[in-house]
Amino acid sequence: MLWWLYPVIGILALLSGFLIGYAYRRNVAEAKVAKAEDAVKKLYDDAQRKAEEVKKEKVLEAKEEVFKIRSEAERENRERRGEIQRNERRIFQREEILDKKADSLDKREAAIANREAEIEEAEASVKALHEQEIHELEKISGLSMEDARNMLLANVERETRHEAALLIRDIESKTKEEADKRARNIISMAIQRCAADHVAEATVSVVALPNDDMKGRIIGREGRNIRALETATGVDLIIDDTPEAVILSGFDPVRREVARIALEKLILDGRIHPARIEEMVEKARKEVDTTIREAGEAAVLEVGVNGLHHELVRYLGRMKYRTSYGQNVLKHSIEVAHLAGIMAAELGANVALAKRAGLLHDLGKSIDHEVEGTHAQIGADLAKKFRENNAIIHAIMAHHGDVEPQTVEAVLVQAADAISAARPGARRETLESYIKRLEKLEEIANSFDGVDTSFAIQAGREIRIIVKPDRVSDSDVVILAKDIAKRIEAELEYPGQIKVSVIRETRTVDYAK
Repeated sequence: MLWWLYPVIGILALLSGFLIGYAYRRNVAEAKVAKAEDAVKKLYDDAQRKAEEVKKEKVLEAKEEVFKIRSEAERENRERRGEIQRNERRIFQREEILDKKADSLDKREAAIANREAEIEEAEASVKALHEQEIHELEKISGLSMEDARNMLLANVERETRHEAALLIRDIESKTKEEADKRARNIISMAIQRCAADHVAEATVSVVALPNDDMKGRIIGREGRNIRALETATGVDLIIDDTPEAVILSGFDPVRREVARIALEKLILDGRIHPARIEEMVEKARKEVDTTIREAGEAAVLEVGVNGLHHELVRYLGRMKYRTSYGQNVLKHSIEVAHLAGIMAAELGANVALAKRAGLLHDLGKSIDHEVEGTHAQIGADLAKKFRENNAIIHAIMAHHGDVEPQTVEAVLVQAADAISAARPGARRETLESYIKRLEKLEEIANSFDGVDTSFAIQAGREIRIIVKPDRVSDSDVVILAKDIAKRIEAELEYPGQIKVSVIRETRTVDYAK
């Protein structure tokens, strides 16, 4: 049997079915494609038609926009052209105005130049006339212009000096009447109420000896006793031909007092040898320290000053053995305190402050042998160290004019110091320095132009000056006296004050025949 025929037939049948289905699907697909193509073509045509419509609309809108923009641009251009034309017209007008102004300025400059030329010609003419007038005046007067100017200036200066001198004299005469009267009353009352004794002291002390044999014992074997005493005290012992006396010489008054007391104790004891000398010097030093403290306390109590530092009291006590021009400094300070207090009470100033400053004003003299500087500066430093009032420190600094006094109390201390030092016999001055001071006083007076001669009188407290009447006028006398006084203040050191008297005298002598 042909069994293989059935599969072949089946396969053929499948192939036929497949071909038939394929052809059928192809026809269907072609129909769908054709239908789709027709739809697409239709859509395309519709889209193209709509696109043409949109294109026409957009073109129209674009044309309208362009037309609108063009119209706006043309309008703006017209406005700009109008503005430019207006600006051009304004510029043109301004140029015309500037041209007119330039022409006007040219004309003015020309007129000014002509005017300046005329003025220069006139000035030259005036200058020539002025020179001619000056020449004529010089010829008539016999003086040159420089001589006439100098003469005129000299006349003006002389008249001005004369008027100034008259004014100064008038002011001084009015003020001095009251000031001098008031000052004399205050000072005289202060001096009367504070009468003090004055004893001139020196830088040597004399120790009396019971006999001349004591000199040998003081000197000792090969001078060992006197050397020991001088070394322990710092004082020189002068043993000369003076009978029954030994002189102690030294500038430190405290050391000199220690040496005097120690030597007197040794003389009374009779045992004089180096060990005993040292023992007696130590005892004397303690005794002097006690005396110094008591003297300071007594001075503070006498003046009535309270709350003073104990070290300042000790420095005050040291001044008991200190002298200035032979005047005891502690007594001088007590007197200055009283004088300053009295004058402060009269003037309504601070009495306690004036007394305190007066008592401490010479404080620096207690240690001026040991510390460098002026006694005013040393005293101010001590007062500052122990916390004294600034007004006290200032008064101490100002009492010799080292600084300008700024308070009433400082001025009063300065005046009281001068009064105390200027009392007759208060200070001792060597003959040589006294003569030199008087010679310098007269030399200063004679150095001024127009002075004929001068005389220092009243122990140098007044200088009388006689001037040449043909060189110095009455009005110049006032100025001359002030100039001489200022020169004396600048170049001389002196206690108190010096009166300057200038005398101008005109004498006319004739004879009857």
